[in-house]
Amino acid sequence: MNTTIYKQDGSKGGSIQLPETVFGVPFNPDLVHEVVVAMQANARAGTAHTKDRSEVAGGGKKPWRQKGTGRARHGSRRSPIWTGGGVTFGPRNEKDFSKKINKKVRAKALASVLSKKYSDGEVVVVEKFDFAEPKTAAAKQVLHVLAKVTEHADLATKRKNAALIVLGSRDLTTEKSFRNFGNVAVVQAKDVNPVDLLTYKYVLVSDPETVVEILTARVSTLTK
Repeated sequence: MNTTIYKQDGSKGGSIQLPETVFGVPFNPDLVHEVVVAMQANARAGTAHTKDRSEVAGGGKKPWRQKGTGRARHGSRRSPIWTGGGVTFGPRNEKDFSKKINKKVRAKALASVLSKKYSDGEVVVVEKFDFAEPKTAAAKQVLHVLAKVTEHADLATKRKNAALIVLGSRDLTTEKSFRNFGNVAVVQAKDVNPVDLLTYKYVLVSDPETVVEILTARVSTLTK
């Protein structure tokens, strides 16, 4: 699985051999769906909360007498049919939405999505993003250059979720350069996950040797 490495100026900077254990496994949609749903459920804050009739204030006195008024009988202003009363079947903050994800399943899903991206030609390997200072204009120019040399025009024109940039280690200059892009996200290899990979169309790998080493370690140690 020999892949071309591009430089920021669009020229070719050699090639790299990508491991089949990470970029060459069969795509498993059922397993990926299971992991994505679980991760999204685990990300839910679960803070939405409504009060039922036992928790709202008031209601100590019967609104009016039972008979003789011509109006419907009521026993409390806390009733859900009253304005300001309790809520029936509303969200409660004691509900736990979290789902368990086995480590091996998570690792297999990560490799499955990376392999799918690679087989679809949506993985672009860059020698290293290197900016002298945080500069949005420079980052934009790099995207246009990469879009041209890789023949992925929408890498530079797609308005939403165009690219996920995967770094080998923290690089504040690169992060700040791409921070103003609403369609690009920057993440470290140790933190990349199937949800991020599926959210963005293209995956730009910077410092490929380090990134591949980290991803290989994540997949191999968890799938043994």
